[in-house]
Amino acid sequence: MPTQEAILYRMVLPDHVCPYGVRAKETLEAQGFAVDDRILASREDVDAFKAEHDFATTPQVFIDGERIGGSDELDRFFAA
Repeated sequence: MPTQEAILYRMVLPDHVCPYGVRAKETLEAQGFAVDDRILASREDVDAFKAEHDFATTPQVFIDGERIGGSDELDRFFAA
């Protein structure tokens, strides 16, 4: 069976690594997902991503083209 892939957009700035993004990546890997880890490496990248997609926060997780949401929503997704 092929490994399922998830896309994760998360903030990794020079002076700050978002702990929720780290948690989301660890959760996905623990569930056996290959993670397409898309780093938002500047405040401008983060703001542009949020504006383009109309999201208020990062990280954002997508599985099979469906937006799951952030790390709390990801926990609920796997708990269901």
